[in-house]
Amino acid sequence: MIVEERTYTAQPGKAKEWLDYYEKHAFPIQQKYLGRCLGFFTTELGTLNQIVHLWVYDNLAHRESARAKMAQDPDWHKFVTGSPVHLLIKQETRILNPTSFSPLK
Repeated sequence: MIVEERTYTAQPGKAKEWLDYYEKHAFPIQQKYLGRCLGFFTTELGTLNQIVHLWVYDNLAHRESARAKMAQDPDWHKFVTGSPVHLLIKQETRILNPTSFSPLK
């Protein structure tokens, strides 16, 4: 099992606008193709204006296959081309591997 951590940093004051668009146009498509969504979060302290989501996959091959299938969906293309990316400053993606004693594995 692996966990993909995606962090988007929004323009100050624009995280809600991005989340509203994402919830309506992207999340339903991702739920059809990607691994289990472990959670969606916004930051309250520390680095502000961040949106963090976690996805669980069996392994990197599972992630690659799921994302490739999603990339073929015409609705995903509509999201990508219509996405208000001007609301975001950057995106970071990390793959997390559970330790031998992790409760989640």
